[in-house]
Amino acid sequence: MNGTAVSPHCSAAPRTNDGFHVFDTTLRDGAQREGINLTVRDKLAIARHLDDFGVGFIEGGWPGANPRDTEFFARARTEIDFRHAQLVAFGATRRPGARASEDLQVQALLDSAAPVVTLVAKSHDRHVELALRTTLDENLEMIRDTVSYLRSEGRRVFVDCEHFFDGYTANPEYATAVVRTARNAGADVVVLCDTNGGMLPARIQAVVTTVLADTGARLGIHAQDDSGCAIANTLAAVDAGATHVQCTANGYGERVGNANLFPVGAALELKYDMRVLPPGALGEMTRISHAIAEIVNLAPSTHQPYVGVSAFAHKAGLHASAIKVDPDLYQHIDPTLVGNHMRMLVSDMAGRASIELKAKELGVELGGDRELISRVVARVKERELSGYTYEAADASFELLLREQVQGRPQKYFHIESWRIIAEDRPSGGQTNEATVKLWARGERLVDTAEGTGPVNALDRALRAGLETIYPELAKLELVDYKVRILEQAHGTTSAARVLISTADATGEWSTVGVGANVIAASGQALEDAYAYGLLRAGVEPTE
Repeated sequence: MNGTAVSPHCSAAPRTNDGFHVFDTTLRDGAQREGINLTVRDKLAIARHLDDFGVGFIEGGWPGANPRDTEFFARARTEIDFRHAQLVAFGATRRPGARASEDLQVQALLDSAAPVVTLVAKSHDRHVELALRTTLDENLEMIRDTVSYLRSEGRRVFVDCEHFFDGYTANPEYATAVVRTARNAGADVVVLCDTNGGMLPARIQAVVTTVLADTGARLGIHAQDDSGCAIANTLAAVDAGATHVQCTANGYGERVGNANLFPVGAALELKYDMRVLPPGALGEMTRISHAIAEIVNLAPSTHQPYVGVSAFAHKAGLHASAIKVDPDLYQHIDPTLVGNHMRMLVSDMAGRASIELKAKELGVELGGDRELISRVVARVKERELSGYTYEAADASFELLLREQVQGRPQKYFHIESWRIIAEDRPSGGQTNEATVKLWARGERLVDTAEGTGPVNALDRALRAGLETIYPELAKLELVDYKVRILEQAHGTTSAARVLISTADATGEWSTVGVGANVIAASGQALEDAYAYGLLRAGVEPTE
């Protein structure tokens, strides 16, 4: 049986001398994470991002096992012109007692036209006997037959040794025989898999060192993160001589996930001083991480190493004082190397240095005025005692900062009163109506609007009048909304805190409001959001 010829779109020449592989399996293993359900369009979009990042191999899925993966490979042939990566098809060794040349699943791997095939093979003796229900010798023959057949059809072959480390612990002779069989049959790389994710770095390093010496095979590593060590285990394998690392974007994967592509890639480039990515790719890492998170519809992890928004965020006053002298004192790398940036968090832990650095970040000149800075610090601590938080509300903090610098609030209008009516209708559904009375540029405005919820109704009522005076507000869009009920026992008399994210054509900003109820807090956050949007648009405060 002959498979489809390798597509020129899928067979881009390796971008390096092939001495070290960064292999991504987001589209196959990463897609097994709970909550991820990728369409073919999603997979194509992620593949483009991964190619932009410069990985050497992109495992696209299991063609023949499900129609979506089969369609992905068919469309990838014509829709993606890979610049750095080669597309990889994933599948299993032939069935027991069959011939690889007659196995339909093996044929589907050829039909995918991917230039590289990854075969999963059993390397734990108990899995061979209990899961495959065949003999140990037949399993070795399945590996030999499938690898040699695919090689004869012009495919490059990698073999993933499933449950290798557990299998090596139980029966090192057999696990080693699996590696040796794959290598002798023509597999370019034999990947040792910590499928259950229970290994620790010292054990990984010891086993990889021994297997490398015993077999002479080129070895790779595939680490799950069940013990929280997937990244460390991957790097431990590299220390032991592995030259192929399998990872997923943002660590996506079944159960708790896989080795995270971005910390592994950054560590190899910046800590090991290895050139495993194309020039300039590392600086795109944060953007690509967040773009993939957007496609899979999962919020980016704020505390993810290197690429999280909190990865280079500093809160304590002691840290800020040191960073003011030299940022490297509390940062392991320059964040711009990975496309991220340093952030100063303003909170009740903030000291003078934190305020100065944050003001500089926001472009507000304090002029070294110690009395002014002390007033800002005191005001922040007073407000946070009332329930406010400025760590995730830079726009509200900048308005507070400018108020202290200029000696007057950054006001564009004054709300006299508002009223919300929620009406349940017998026919079903609910209508929310807001009426707002406010003053802007000497005019008293009274407006009413309906919305899908009380906050949406309030937003529409405020805009109904204000947009006639400030047309710039029509360009603003509310893009995120978060509510937290505060614990009054902790000293605050307020009951709710609201964080609102607003965007215009050029950027996004966040504001905070605190009040006795969710609607009152929302009104404050909306007022700050409008004020900051007008400030960005160059409109001078009038109130």
